[in-house]
Amino acid sequence: MKFTTISILAISLAALSGCGTTTASRVGTGAAMGAATGAAVGSFSANAGKGALIGAGVGAVGGLLVDKDQQEKQNRYNRNNRNNRNYNNSY
Repeated sequence: MKFTTISILAISLAALSGCGTTTASRVGTGAAMGAATGAAVGSFSANAGKGALIGAGVGAVGGLLVDKDQQEKQNRYNRNNRNNRNYNNSY
């Protein structure tokens, strides 16, 4: 049961840590989700506060990694489509 709960919380954290469009919002969302997940997991061993702190740190790092990935995807898209733009200025 514990493994299933932890797995579901970890997957939810990974999925939701990328919410947002700026680095700050993605890191903030990741930290908040990590803190909530850490508190939930930590409560199983009566260490909710410690779990929340660890979860916030892990979530913030997760949000930062997701942000960097999203920025790289956007940069790759921009590079690939730079030459495909149609600059036909016919009136």
